[in-house]
Amino acid sequence: MNTVYASEDEISRIGEGFCAGTLPRADWTHAAHFAAALWLMRHRPDLDVMAAMPALLRAYNEAVGRVNDDKGGYHETITLASLRALKGVLDANPPEMPLHAIVNALMASSMANPNWLLEYWSVARLMSVEARREWRDPDLKPLPF
Repeated sequence: MNTVYASEDEISRIGEGFCAGTLPRADWTHAAHFAAALWLMRHRPDLDVMAAMPALLRAYNEAVGRVNDDKGGYHETITLASLRALKGVLDANPPEMPLHAIVNALMASSMANPNWLLEYWSVARLMSVEARREWRDPDLKPLPF
């Protein structure tokens, strides 16, 4: 397995930097998306991550100079599907399992491919303006989570 993160400190840096809008854009990788979401789920029990993530992502995008519009930035369907999957992964592992180990395992799985959701959605449906703006159910097969 490829090690993406070596410590919990790295995961905390990503989670905290994401929330503060100070994480460098270059560090906002596919793995970092997972790391930030898992960090929020575990370390911010006061937060309903599913409800809060849209505003957090939009704010982070703006903080690093990205635009949230119909062509880029925040994507509702991808975000909610990813959060559902990550919640399932987090719940399937012991609560004492380090987050960096969970993220590393994810990055050794099919979820390492940024296009992993195309198993459930056609490109046309997932990349539509409608799916960017609001949840759209998968059109290829149901989600397992």
